[in-house]
Amino acid sequence: MTLEDLAEIVAQRAAASPDESWTAKLLAKGPEKCAEKFGEEAVEAIIEAIKDDKAKLASEAADVLFHLLVMLKSRDVPLSQVMDVLAARQARSGLQEKAARG
Repeated sequence: MTLEDLAEIVAQRAAASPDESWTAKLLAKGPEKCAEKFGEEAVEAIIEAIKDDKAKLASEAADVLFHLLVMLKSRDVPLSQVMDVLAARQARSGLQEKAARG
């Protein structure tokens, strides 16, 4: 599965009834709730990384990616826009790119 595949799944589930889809239910609560859920999942991934539990980290990382896409959907930011930013950053080194952001 690719991130694009997952983004498509999120889009499909967003169109479902909140009574039938966790994604639709979360999106119905608004962008702030989507961002909060993404933050919770990110913290859980950090904890598993610190514990060095690879299986749990992989599981939490999957949750992070999923909830990142839900958060992006909540603000109508397509994954392609994020990927375009990453592609533009590839044109220079990480240190150059970071310095350019300030």
